[in-house]
Amino acid sequence: MKKLLAQCMIAIVMIACTDQSLQENEKATAAPSRRACSANEVLQANLQKDPALAARMNEIERKTTEAIRSGAIGRLNEDGKIEIPVVVNVIYRTAAQNISVAQIQSQIDVLNEDFNKTNADASSVPALFSGLATDVDIQFVLEAVNRRSSNRLSWSASTDAMKKSAQGIAPTDPTHNLNLWVVNKIVDSFGDEVLGYAQFPGGNLSTDGVVIGYRYFGRTGTAVAPFNKGRTATHEVGHYLNLRHIWGDQNCGSDLVSDTPTHNTYNFGCPVFPHASTCAGRPTEMTMNYMDYTDDACMYMFTTGQKNRMLALFAPGGAREEMAE
Repeated sequence: MKKLLAQCMIAIVMIACTDQSLQENEKATAAPSRRACSANEVLQANLQKDPALAARMNEIERKTTEAIRSGAIGRLNEDGKIEIPVVVNVIYRTAAQNISVAQIQSQIDVLNEDFNKTNADASSVPALFSGLATDVDIQFVLEAVNRRSSNRLSWSASTDAMKKSAQGIAPTDPTHNLNLWVVNKIVDSFGDEVLGYAQFPGGNLSTDGVVIGYRYFGRTGTAVAPFNKGRTATHEVGHYLNLRHIWGDQNCGSDLVSDTPTHNTYNFGCPVFPHASTCAGRPTEMTMNYMDYTDDACMYMFTTGQKNRMLALFAPGGAREEMAE
């Protein structure tokens, strides 16, 4: 009996030490110094898994072009701003990761500021782009907060496991709500940490929404510099509303928006303005656009073209039309 009790005590100590070691390892993991988003990686994986997705997205592009051409988007805000209900799903392993309602509300506040051009740094837009910077006329409203404890140390962007009830939290009525998942750590297919990712319109409703690491969500609590101003969500919600990265995810690529300059590739940190592209015409890059990879403090604008592209989703026949009803 004494031997059995001793073995049990050793096992308990080992479990406790392992748990403590895991917590210490989590604390020791430094936040990325550069922004990384897995939206395009997830899109490519979803295109492989769902052969019909490409056709759905092509149809969304056709309707987007038609809504902008016909002026349908100009009639969307006649009765006020488009209102999007937001459901936040928090999946945590430690108490710190179980972020507060105050931190969650701070993120909603940032989204409302950034999408309505009431952000304090809107005045920082250079004169070259000041005529293009605009409000999007979308209001975000916190609808509910769901929470679940999990022992997972990280979540793979390619599996969407955090969105499934077996291990995470299934989305709440994604046709009518923007679902945001807040998790402890997101990794890409190489095992590197990313700040977040979103699913583009046209994807499976069971995985529709945005995922963000708890250290990059909101502007208080656990948020860490240089990603502590809530702009990761602004960037990812941009993807959710059909915006691409400003460099088109390839050298001198297209983001499908006519009034954004062609970028060589992504920009990190806080580039000194003006930052010239070597693409055709050598345009000055719009590094302060929310869809670049710059630090939170150095991104602070959407363009009119981006606004039109997002609002087209809510026009009659648009991919997110029901959300605006």
